[in-house]
Formats: sequence, C-alpha cells, structure tokens
Amino acid sequence: MRSFLYRGLGAGLAVSVLAGALAWGQDQAAAGQEPTIRVDVDLVNILFTVRAKKGGQLIPNLEKNNFTLYEDGKQQTIQRFSKDTDLPLTLGLLIDISASQERLIDIEREAASAFFSSVIRPKDEAFLISFGKDTELLQDYTNSPRLLTAALRDLHGDGQVMGIGPVPIPNTGPVPQSGTPKGTLLYDAIYLAANEKLKTEVGRKAMVLITDGDDQGSTYNIHTAIEAAQKSDAIIYSIYYVDHGFYASAGMWGGGGAGELRKMSDATGGHVFTVDRKHPLNEVFQEIQDELRNQYSIGYQSTNPNRDGTFRHIEIKVDNPEYHVQARNGYYATRNDVQ
Repeated sequence: MRSFLYRGLGAGLAVSVLAGALAWGQDQAAAGQEPTIRVDVDLVNILFTVRAKKGGQLIPNLEKNNFTLYEDGKQQTIQRFSKDTDLPLTLGLLIDISASQERLIDIEREAASAFFSSVIRPKDEAFLISFGKDTELLQDYTNSPRLLTAALRDLHGDGQVMGIGPVPIPNTGPVPQSGTPKGTLLYDAIYLAANEKLKTEVGRKAMVLITDGDDQGSTYNIHTAIEAAQKSDAIIYSIYYVDHGFYASAGMWGGGGAGELRKMSDATGGHVFTVDRKHPLNEVFQEIQDELRNQYSIGYQSTNPNRDGTFRHIEIKVDNPEYHVQARNGYYATRNDVQ
C-alpha cells in the first residue's frame, strides 16, 4: 500500500507533481545530503482531454496558448501546462455484481484482466471493489497485474464474493429509510472509493465503473458521490453495460441509469462508454487506456486565495471551435489541513 506521506494535502488542491510542483533538491544532493521534495500545495491542477465535436476523436499535441482558463467566470493565469501523462496513476475498478449483472461477469473478468496488464506500470497502483448488496474490497493497492487478475477470479455474483472483506461505511450522511431494499450500492461504492482510497493519493486518479447505472439502497446519494469524487480529484469513467436479456426474462424494465452515469462522469471530467454488440467491452477498455495516455495538465494559482470550502466552477476553453474540452466542472477550495 502506498505511503501516507501526503495525507496533509487538502482535497481539491491537486498537486502538480511531475510538471514542476514536485522537484528534487539538486543542491542538497550535490552537497551530499538527501534530496528533499518541494510540493506546491496552492497550485490547482486540472487533468483533461480534448475531443473533436464530430466523431469524438482524441486531440493530442495542443499547446498552452490554445487554452484559456476561467474560475467562477474570472480568467486565470495558466502557470503549468503539460502533455506529459507520465504522472503516477492510481486507479480503482468498481464492478457491479448485482443480479442484473451476474451473466456479464465472465466477460468483465477477462477484459479487466487485459486492461490491468496494459495500463498498470511499475509506479502505478490499482485496487478492485465489487458492489451489489455490499461493497467488497477484492484487492487493495498493488502495481501487480498478476494480483489484480487473481482478485478478478474471486469475482462472482452477489452473495458469492470471497474478498478481503466489506469496506466499512462511516456513520455519516443520510441513512436509508427502514425497509429500503439493498440491491446495488453504486453510490456507496463511489463514495468509499473516493473518500477511503483515493482522497489521500497524489498524481492522476481515476475510477472505472462497470454497471448498468441502477442504484438501490445506497446510504449516499448521487450528489454525495459526485462531491466525494471531486474532493478526491478523481475522474470517473463509466462503462454502461446492460444485460437486456436479464430484464426481459424477469419481465422487468431496467438498465436506465445511463443519465446518472453521465452526470457523474461529466462532473469529474470523465466519459461514459456504452457496451453493445458493435462496441464490445475490450474495445471500451482500450479507449479508456487511450484517454489516460492523452491527457493534458493545467496548473494555476487561483486569484481567490480564500480556502473556505466553497465549490469553484472551472471552465477551460480551446481556441478551435471544432474541439470540445472534457474536464471536471470545478473543485472544492478546502484548507490544506482539512480532509
């Protein structure tokens, strides 16, 4: 598991690490001392991608002068700009194992294993959570695709998962009404992944959800889940995967959670990918991998110095009207000592 060296950094003020906010003390090294790490905690760092409005292709090779940045409508000075996605990646894969997804698990297991093998590098780390009636941590932080693949073998339909154990839900937030059925704890899984796993990490952070988007019985709601993801500076990539045969055989209508997935992904700078016969899951994972490798990074010091916990709206504009910037819609300006 990663060191908790950076636990004192405030959520919402992401740290621009490789792009200049993290630097080794070369003077100390030259003097025979251990090099120190300097971290600029006041630099707001935004990771984003650019796509063509027509066709949706990723647009690489843009430069700093192609972008204009606004916070709460006021233009900001871009102090750091990088196309270097060599920043460490912390990735959480959250897989829906509720009854409506059970018949898709074998496909998900195989595709996710290939994804981990392709995307995880030695300095990256990933974890695996399943969610249905409970949230289950199947694999804690590791940079080993072998361990992640082994954990995927323990992925089974709801009630059959053999993992490390349930992830505890803190006794905060709204409590579901008595008798509320627990079937798909999607929002709880997102909240826990963001607040318990990603919030104290640095570098690039992302969650990948595989689900039909239906939530049933979560303690937290969609707004709390989005807020937790934003405070942890995590991007949500949603894979909308529906077993239409399950709902048809049960005489039910379901799989209508695409709109909720889009809300969460749009708010955090992610994207919704739909799996169907022409767009299989392995291709979706490849597209997510391509997006992670074609991110831009902007760092700036806000003209509003107050760390009052308020939400600051961010807009990044690109000078080509044929392009669209895919970025989170803001951040929480919390103090550096507030978690």
